[in-house]
Order: sequence, then C-alpha cells, then structure tokens
Amino acid sequence: MKRTRSIYGLTAGQMSSELGISASYLSEIENGKKQPSIDLLKKYADIYGIKLSSLILLSESLEEAKERNDGSAFIRQLMLNLINGMAKDIQKESLDGTEKPI
Repeated sequence: MKRTRSIYGLTAGQMSSELGISASYLSEIENGKKQPSIDLLKKYADIYGIKLSSLILLSESLEEAKERNDGSAFIRQLMLNLINGMAKDIQKESLDGTEKPI
C-alpha cells in the first residue's frame, strides 16, 4: 500500500487524513502488521479514483513482483502503461476536437 500511495504522490500524513485514521495505524497497514478492512480499502480506492478490484489486483501484482525481486521494474512498467494511456486519451481528444485546456 505504501508504494501505491507513493505512486499517487501522497504523503503518509495526507493519506491518513483522507482515510480518517491515525498515522500510526496507516504505518501498521503499510508495514504489513495490520490488515485493512474492506471499508478502508474502499476508501483507498475512492482516493485513488479506481475500482476496489483494481486496487487489490495492483497490490497483489506488486507483491508478486517484489517476491521475484523485480518490484522496481513492475513500477516502471506500470507508469509507462499509465503514461501511454494518458497520451492516447489526449490524442483522441485532440482528434475529436474535444481537447480541453490545461
């Protein structure tokens, strides 16, 4: 969960505040000492703007990559996929004439 939070550019303080939990409880979750409830996972997903199932899949995929010692490669590939997806959306908006100013 810590890596996912980092990907989204949130500090531990920001995340604990958004989730409505203490910083120490967030630390326990991120360090594998506590398991978050489904309700808390739903809050995580809402903060990230993704489906709960996507959050769980992302976390599981990252854990598997870390076990293979290629967690950094997984993160790089994930970011490339995100950037490529965003570029396609921008290109489509431009072609459709629906481009929005930044």
